[in-house]
Amino acid sequence: MIYASDLDQTLIYSQPAKRAEHLGDRIMVAELIDGKVRSYMSSSTYQRLQELMNELIFIPVTTRTIAQYERIHLISQILKPQYAVTSNGGNMLIDGKVDMEWRDLVRTRVSETSAPVEDVQQVMHGVLSQDWVISSSWCDALFYSHIVERDRMPVQEIADLSAHLKGMGWRTSVQGRKVYIVPEAVSKGAAVAHLKQRLDGRKVIASGDSLLDQSLLDIADYAIAPGHGELFRQEQITPSGIYRFTEESGIFAADDITTFVHSTHSEHRKLLIKEPS
Repeated sequence: MIYASDLDQTLIYSQPAKRAEHLGDRIMVAELIDGKVRSYMSSSTYQRLQELMNELIFIPVTTRTIAQYERIHLISQILKPQYAVTSNGGNMLIDGKVDMEWRDLVRTRVSETSAPVEDVQQVMHGVLSQDWVISSSWCDALFYSHIVERDRMPVQEIADLSAHLKGMGWRTSVQGRKVYIVPEAVSKGAAVAHLKQRLDGRKVIASGDSLLDQSLLDIADYAIAPGHGELFRQEQITPSGIYRFTEESGIFAADDITTFVHSTHSEHRKLLIKEPS
């Protein structure tokens, strides 16, 4: 089987210094920036991931750029999965190297299905304001990431912007203090579906917390989302019953997720054993 998972707010989390100190060895450092801790992972989650990687293919799937993914040393350098999906599906790493065939295919799809970035810039600039946008980044020449002051962000204007951009083949996702604006063809789900085909159609278990993870969860055979984040909030407003959610929220939701992955994989193996040859 394949276990494909979002990282931030699904498997790794930032923690205030006092809480990190209080949690002690229940968590471990996942990422450092200039010697300072940026994110953590539950120690139980890390141990379970190590065990799972002996039995299935673990694929980190992140909106982060390649450089930002590589910063997560606990995953990129220690667990060191063979496959990783970055840039929200726009890039794929195989043994740490960019798959140029996938990179070129994604960019061709973007040019065919989404309005040019220059047109999107004009629409964005009519809404995004220095009053509440702290910084903007054009990530891997694929999508925009804006860091914002969430309390000052005009919710209705962002909703209207999202609707407008959807008609241009771009989607908008608000995650904490970040607003992502991404071409429809840059998709986590499409990248993992491609890898699934490449890996002989193995069953996929997926996890993720945001609207940008929706495509990933939707192509999976089994899916779970943490009891927090965009998908969880959406479920509270408009219940759909589509996704399974963890009972835990926050950093220890990842323990629930990896327990689900372990049990699902175990049940799948039992079914394979029972099937007649």
